[in-house]
Amino acid sequence: MAKGIGLALLAVVGLLLVVALGLGLYLRSTYNGLVDRSQGVDAQWAQVETQLQRRFDLVPNLVESTKGIFEQERAVFGQLAEARTRYAGAASPNQRADAATQLESALARLLVVVENYPNIRSQANVTQLMDELAGTENRIAVERRRYNEVVLSYNSMTKRFPSNMVAGMFGFGERAYFRAVSGADGAPKVSF
Repeated sequence: MAKGIGLALLAVVGLLLVVALGLGLYLRSTYNGLVDRSQGVDAQWAQVETQLQRRFDLVPNLVESTKGIFEQERAVFGQLAEARTRYAGAASPNQRADAATQLESALARLLVVVENYPNIRSQANVTQLMDELAGTENRIAVERRRYNEVVLSYNSMTKRFPSNMVAGMFGFGERAYFRAVSGADGAPKVSF
């Protein structure tokens, strides 16, 4: 009888070890998956910032190339400078995204102005800068989309059961999507 109890106890201990090992493997796998996705979000945000920085580096050249031709658009130049300053002083991805959106709005107004002045458009340096800026805007759009895709993957993992319990235990919280600010869907208005 004692031998039967000993075997049963050994079976229970063995089963508990298998369950504990399985749970440990699941926790490790889920934690590592969360870390990988979190790092993916950070890496993709770095790609967005790289393209935003490229844009911010191009803007002063475009401004300088067009500034002397139409002094009456000082407000647009001021908005561009302010947006660059806000971007440089931003402490978080959300603040940088807001500054980038502010710059987009001012750039859109500048591009409308440039289009309204054929003699500006015909200058080779302005045309080249506008082409580079357009290419940069496309790159930014692609990187933003990719960023939102990796955020979606990460956020989904942090919200799905049972990985949401592991995420909560280890402090993996929801990450913010890159969103357009209100009013960004409207065309910029430039008046002379």
